[in-house]
Amino acid sequence: MVREPTTNGLEIKVHPVGPAAAPPVSSQHQHLHGRRENVIAGGDFRPFRQWVPWLVPLFVVANIVVFIIVMYVNNCPKNSNSCVGNFLGRFSFQPIKENPLLGPSSWTLEKMGALDVSDVVQKHQSWRLISCMWLHAGVFHVLANMLTLLFIGIRLEQEFGFIRIGLLYAISGFGGSLLSALFIQSGISVGASGALFGLLGGMLSELITNWTIYANKLAALLTLIVIIIINLAVGILPHVDNFAHIGGFLSGFFLGFVFLIRPQFGWVNWKACPPGYVAPPVKSKHKTYQYVLWVLSLIILIVGYTVGLVVLLRGNNSNDHCSWCHYLRCIPTSAWSCKSQRVFCQANQIENQLNLTCLSNGRSETFYLSNNHPSDYQFQKLCSQVCG
Repeated sequence: MVREPTTNGLEIKVHPVGPAAAPPVSSQHQHLHGRRENVIAGGDFRPFRQWVPWLVPLFVVANIVVFIIVMYVNNCPKNSNSCVGNFLGRFSFQPIKENPLLGPSSWTLEKMGALDVSDVVQKHQSWRLISCMWLHAGVFHVLANMLTLLFIGIRLEQEFGFIRIGLLYAISGFGGSLLSALFIQSGISVGASGALFGLLGGMLSELITNWTIYANKLAALLTLIVIIIINLAVGILPHVDNFAHIGGFLSGFFLGFVFLIRPQFGWVNWKACPPGYVAPPVKSKHKTYQYVLWVLSLIILIVGYTVGLVVLLRGNNSNDHCSWCHYLRCIPTSAWSCKSQRVFCQANQIENQLNLTCLSNGRSETFYLSNNHPSDYQFQKLCSQVCG
């Protein structure tokens, strides 16, 4: 599990954990009904093409490269005297009390494309819904997410190819960002976990829509459901962006019915029947329920994304229409509080010189800005630093 307990206003999308790395789709395809063991002497029966995975490793490399670029831009020694790993020069990390994940500042993440709803709505920077899924809060965050992506994604790409898994990953990540932006109106959010939860959702719907070709299907279904519930339950902890997890999972679940559909076993058995054997012909490549799920899922996705974008770009807060939805993000207990602590400062600015005085402790500090017009988030971040 990866989370950010101290960085003010930063939501971390936590990677799926546990045995989820072992998808149910694999050698179970060899248990197709009606298979003849001797159709290929000395070899395995492979009814579906096996792809060579290259896109998922490319995604991993891209995320790591982006993190290195972010650290270069962050340049901790320029704005702090207590960086971690000073021998790394400008690649050194922010102080542990500011970012325990060994990474950049929240200010740098926002500048590089983190999800900030005020920027999306007021400055029309909708691209942040996509860019945030390529950013990570620290070394621990990016390593955990990329290891999970390798374990889950490579197996899926072998089974279904780079086009379908690439689309599933990217669209699920966008769906996670969209739901997060609809319900979390303050702070910033980064991470690829929405896309990773989309892969989990796609695995579940793939098992359902291709139900007839699996052996031990009930055990595989129950195992996958338990894994998904455990991973989503982690999201009720504070500072974890569970709406991104839920949005990514739901997107991937419906996308799985669209992208990961397999032919029914009868059709595969008929097509793979070698000379000398007679298999009963099959009229339809897919079952009727597969077509129904395909159409319904496509409609739900189109309507959901359209309505979500319209509501977001109009500046509406979805919490106003759902009084209980905030519990999906965090459930308060005696061990932690879900309320974000807001701080207030009095500001005086002369050109690029900004003086802030914390109203709660009276402490004052002067900052020299590269931009004479700091954003609300930047102001709030500086104010938190003075009051902290």
